[in-house]
Amino acid sequence: MCGIVGYIGSREAWPIVLNGLKRLEYRGYDSAGIAIINSAGFSVHKKAGKVACLEAETADKDKSGHVAIGHTRWATHGAPSDANSHPHSSNDNRLHIIHNGIIENYLILKEELLARGHTFKSETDTEVLIHLIEEIQNIEQTDLLEAVRLALNTVIGAYAIVILDRENPNQLVAARKGSPMVIGVGQDEYFIASDATPIIEYTKNVVYLQDNEIALIKHNQLLIKKLNNVVQTPLIQELELKLESLEKGGFEHFMMKEIFEQPRSIRDCMRGRIFPLEGKVELGGIKQYTDKLKNAERIIIIACGTSWHAGLTGEYLIEEYGRVKVEVEYASEFRYRNPIISDKDVVIAVSQSGETADTMAAIEIAKERGATILGICNVVGASIPRITDAGVYTHAGPEIGVASTKAFTAQVTVLTLIALFIAQHKKTLPPAKLIDLLTGLDAIPDKIQTLLQDNELIEQIASKIKNATNCLFLGRGFGFPIALEGALKLKEISYIHAEGYPAAEMKHGPIALIDEQMPVIFIATKNSSYEKVISNIQEVKARKGIVIAIVTQGDTKVKNMADHCIEIPDADEAFLPLLATIPLQLLAYHIAVKRGCNVDQPRNLAKSVTVE
Repeated sequence: MCGIVGYIGSREAWPIVLNGLKRLEYRGYDSAGIAIINSAGFSVHKKAGKVACLEAETADKDKSGHVAIGHTRWATHGAPSDANSHPHSSNDNRLHIIHNGIIENYLILKEELLARGHTFKSETDTEVLIHLIEEIQNIEQTDLLEAVRLALNTVIGAYAIVILDRENPNQLVAARKGSPMVIGVGQDEYFIASDATPIIEYTKNVVYLQDNEIALIKHNQLLIKKLNNVVQTPLIQELELKLESLEKGGFEHFMMKEIFEQPRSIRDCMRGRIFPLEGKVELGGIKQYTDKLKNAERIIIIACGTSWHAGLTGEYLIEEYGRVKVEVEYASEFRYRNPIISDKDVVIAVSQSGETADTMAAIEIAKERGATILGICNVVGASIPRITDAGVYTHAGPEIGVASTKAFTAQVTVLTLIALFIAQHKKTLPPAKLIDLLTGLDAIPDKIQTLLQDNELIEQIASKIKNATNCLFLGRGFGFPIALEGALKLKEISYIHAEGYPAAEMKHGPIALIDEQMPVIFIATKNSSYEKVISNIQEVKARKGIVIAIVTQGDTKVKNMADHCIEIPDADEAFLPLLATIPLQLLAYHIAVKRGCNVDQPRNLAKSVTVE
């Protein structure tokens, strides 16, 4: 993985593909490359490092031409290097491929190809795939489309690929399985990408390639087949994405813009779904599964990373208000266990991108065992919404920063709605309490808007601890998942080692780490665990730790003990995750900026994890 762009048509292809790669930088990558058919015949340019390095390297090269493919790579097989960068070529240098995903049986295939006289220039599985396609084309004496189809029927793994044939320059061949691909439809031109961000400025009409589909793309033709050779009718859809949402809008970084967008994104997530005065939640996407949710013996939430933290918050909310047993599973572990699942279980899959490989594999296991599968996703048209029975979109809008912010709070908002939706239909809450909770939830966007005014204070606190090498985040109850999320944000973008714990667990090990150099961030709001958290703060202060506390507005007790306090508006305990998350996001952001880190594109991370 990570980013794919292709173009065929009458326009100059290079600027379209280069600009598309820049649009995809948010996904995380370590090298970039472009292959183009031009007046000189054909050329490939690829470079380890950022797209800017590729752009500088090719500044004086002939880049004219109307057919091109480009790629940003996040290293899987082989270190980041010019040789391992995409595109990769066939043994005779005729075919060139870009590829997201992993070919799991590439070593076996490579041995066979070496025995047939092939030589390889890289360490990648991708180069093996294009050599295999070449070998099949030569043996079968068939066209490229058929050779690709036959080759893909022999490989094991996940892929989104685009192939360019230098001797047949008027076509591209694309295919996907388990890794996203979208084809933009223009007037006698087509745009190919791993998501819609490189396409939106040229066309709003797209075709989402489905798993096990292969496409022949010419400037005036789009032919799609299944790998079993059955021709498919392309379904053209209209993008909801807006170009301005892909710009920074005056902010220095996308991450800061997206933090400040949360009052709007949470409001958009709730719009048309809550009716506080009536004490009612409407979730049209899962309405037909109301009885399944209401009568479920168990709800299993599967997710990875930040989405797992949202899922853990969902467990607390659903058990508290819906009174259904909930288990939260790492999708990456769930898929390799032998989980006990029945048709009385409901599985909720949570994924920002809707393409997370481990989560998709876990969904398939749950489906095979008869569970009802619901999805929570931000990206319309992604794979998870298509393979689940039903679901709820978060409507957070595009999230360009690799470290999730608004997508996380939108997921928490949806899970809050699901918890109250179940409570409404099971009647596990008095009507007055449900009205009170929905009224409180409706006020959260305005409270976050107020909270964002503390940005400068949080930046000052960041200055005090920016040189720390370790950090602890502690919380109880609803504060525990947020402690985990706060720690993840800090380690993702600042590269400071950080861990989240239940505050009560500090005495069972982590307290050994505390000294005068250790910042400890407490979720210390006035809730049912308030006095217990105060005791934990005293234990840290006794060992000279630096205490930074997230407190309820007007708090005096914690303020008298902590080194630094950040106040959040008073709200029901259920909404602590939405409010307390914001200052932790800002704190991580400012620390990372002050340490000179690349906030939007942290090292080694990818936005959409489409491989194991």
